[in-house]
Amino acid sequence: MIDHENDGTAERPIHMPVVSYSETVRHFIEDVYTFAEQHQEMELTRYREILKENGMEPGMNDMENVDIFNLNAQCVLALMMEVVRAERFNEGAIFNFFKSGAMLKCLERLDCLV
Repeated sequence: MIDHENDGTAERPIHMPVVSYSETVRHFIEDVYTFAEQHQEMELTRYREILKENGMEPGMNDMENVDIFNLNAQCVLALMMEVVRAERFNEGAIFNFFKSGAMLKCLERLDCLV
């Protein structure tokens, strides 16, 4: 949501944008955490190290431009975890990852690997 009503003056300060996710996206976030918890063998608590081991530096610009179709399942899942965790410090990170199509590519890659 973006404030289009206020002009930034002291009387009418602009309110910072807020991302409000749908129930589906909130469930998706929960599912990423649940999967990581139930599949300790994937070591997704090490998601940043996994990304670095695969030549990726954490950061949303790099994450959205990765060639997903050359990554193994662990790395794709680590990428998804990076995005979910990034939301805590960068509101809208998940939104941007979905909007760019990168999340769909991750899911398609995982589907190919199963």
